[in-house]
Amino acid sequence: MKVEQVGIFFDRDGTLNTEVDFLSRPEELQLIPHAAQAIREANEFGVRVFIITNQSGIARGLLTEADLAAVHKRLLTLLAREGARVDAIYYCPHHPGYGTPKYRKVCSCRKPKTGMLKRGAKEFGVRLRDSFVIGDRCIDMQAGKAAGCGTALVLTGYGSVERDECLKNGNVDHVADHVYDAWRQIRTTLTRRKRLRNGS
Repeated sequence: MKVEQVGIFFDRDGTLNTEVDFLSRPEELQLIPHAAQAIREANEFGVRVFIITNQSGIARGLLTEADLAAVHKRLLTLLAREGARVDAIYYCPHHPGYGTPKYRKVCSCRKPKTGMLKRGAKEFGVRLRDSFVIGDRCIDMQAGKAAGCGTALVLTGYGSVERDECLKNGNVDHVADHVYDAWRQIRTTLTRRKRLRNGS
């Protein structure tokens, strides 16, 4: 019998690394302070860690999938230097109105749709209703709620701008100053669950 696991799905830009419009070069990527610590502690806690990111710059012709792979190589390298690891990175290269037919489509993976979360759940045996999404955009919160996850809005990136709209729509469970703060709130929830399961 496969044991279902808890996962945390992190948005990328504005959540783990500083916001750069259509980031396309590895040297542009800079981690937000304590982002690696959040992931490392999640690793140590025993939850699965994923990154889910819309990358319509590919459809728009602003970068290629090879460019994106190089950016993600740097991201994983920077995280690994601080002892943090990611189980999988999922990205959506599509846009409904831009690009060649390969990329110009209405897909199931572009947030706020849930395709990337469902893929992670299927590939790693994650139970979405026990899992969480951390991001800086309303679309992250919408995707999380649509998949049945808990949600945490960070105020880095676009979070401070979109906060009121996100709260108005009722898709936010936690508001956090930054990703490590979001992780601490989620860790408290997970610890409480463990105690309840153990009857303590």
